[in-house]
Amino acid sequence: MLIFEGALIYLCGVAAIWIRYGNEAADAMIERQGWLKLLAAMAVVQIAFYLFDLYDFKMIGQRSALIPPIAQSLGLSAVAMALIFYAIPQMTIGRGVFALAMVLMLTLMTGWRIVATWLLGHPRLAERILILGTDAQAVSIAREVLQRREHGYEVVGFVGNDPSMVGQSLINPRVIGLITDLEELVRARRPDRIVVALSDRRGNLPLDLLLRLKVRDEIQVEESSRFFERLTGKISTDRLQPGQLVFAETGRWMRLYRRVRRLFDIATSVIGIALSLPLMIATAIAIRLESPGPVIYLQERVGLHGRTFRILKFRSMRIDAETNGPVWAGENDPRVTKVGRIIRKLRIDEIPQFFNILRGEMSLIGPRPERPAFVTQLEELIPYYSERHLVKPGLTGWAQVCYPYGASFDDAREKHQYDLYYIKNQSPLLDAIILLETARVVLFGRLSR
Repeated sequence: MLIFEGALIYLCGVAAIWIRYGNEAADAMIERQGWLKLLAAMAVVQIAFYLFDLYDFKMIGQRSALIPPIAQSLGLSAVAMALIFYAIPQMTIGRGVFALAMVLMLTLMTGWRIVATWLLGHPRLAERILILGTDAQAVSIAREVLQRREHGYEVVGFVGNDPSMVGQSLINPRVIGLITDLEELVRARRPDRIVVALSDRRGNLPLDLLLRLKVRDEIQVEESSRFFERLTGKISTDRLQPGQLVFAETGRWMRLYRRVRRLFDIATSVIGIALSLPLMIATAIAIRLESPGPVIYLQERVGLHGRTFRILKFRSMRIDAETNGPVWAGENDPRVTKVGRIIRKLRIDEIPQFFNILRGEMSLIGPRPERPAFVTQLEELIPYYSERHLVKPGLTGWAQVCYPYGASFDDAREKHQYDLYYIKNQSPLLDAIILLETARVVLFGRLSR
């Protein structure tokens, strides 16, 4: 989607120049670094598309919701480009060209998106999945797939060992046969992928047959936990085996990656403190004017290797908010002040944590540090919860951009699954995705409480 739409946006710019100035003038303009200006405009438009969820498969699957976000994205792009042209006049492409390009983009992009919606939702283009297993684990996999139909998957059925279950509907797909009939079922149903979700595999897994199907029929064979992880962006604590984390690929570059990350943390925290200083002063004044008490709130949190440290936050609650002990913040929490509600929504209350990053207690990206009282309880209730302390806690993270603010043990369990995914798969690319998602969350005030 990114590559194709980038090319489409670029061609709209070329077409606008050609319509406005003619063939020869257009060629000359493009040769005089016009192509570079078009690439910059393309980047601005695609960033706006990203901010308005137009690269979210759920949004792509809703045809009725496509035109307003496209128009809003192009409107934001027009404002951004106008500011760029004003600040850097050399970036101007030509009078009237950008307006004409916007009209072309609105028309072509709307038409393309309608086609893309149809393609993604067409059953014949979906990847057909056959699930080996009929227990709760197999049903859980099918449920996750059904909740993400827009990702282009279709479950064709379950295959088990119990003849009495054949024909039964476990969730929506049925049990279509037995493992002993797997080769015939593959020939009849023509799956693209077989997901192995057998809880008891001793003597029940036809490895020779699966290998033949993989090599001969080019069918992908995948273990259920790996498929679940790739599909959902989290690791299920119910089916997690320590080997999944121990034997995760890291590579020799991991040590270099961590050193570069520390340098990046220091640079980002220094820049963040410098740029946000006026905002921090204004926030401190607003907090002091509204309610008595300290402006900065110090709270003990658990960090790397279980060591505790004091996290810095702008106070967003009354000073008597926890007279009866630590309590999770709920939705529309009455303890939150008026100023606190605003700064929590915009994540301004987290800005002082740049000082924690500068001191090395936190990183820019990682699991959110939890309070010691909650950690003790959560370690008893959630498997492998202590594994989140293998990396530095972060100002933002994969769980923060994928799941709303946690206010219960169930929320903590769900967010921990995303944290485990990050711990296993941390990389520069995943960090970049998290930073982009964080920018979108902050700009639109999502997932906060």
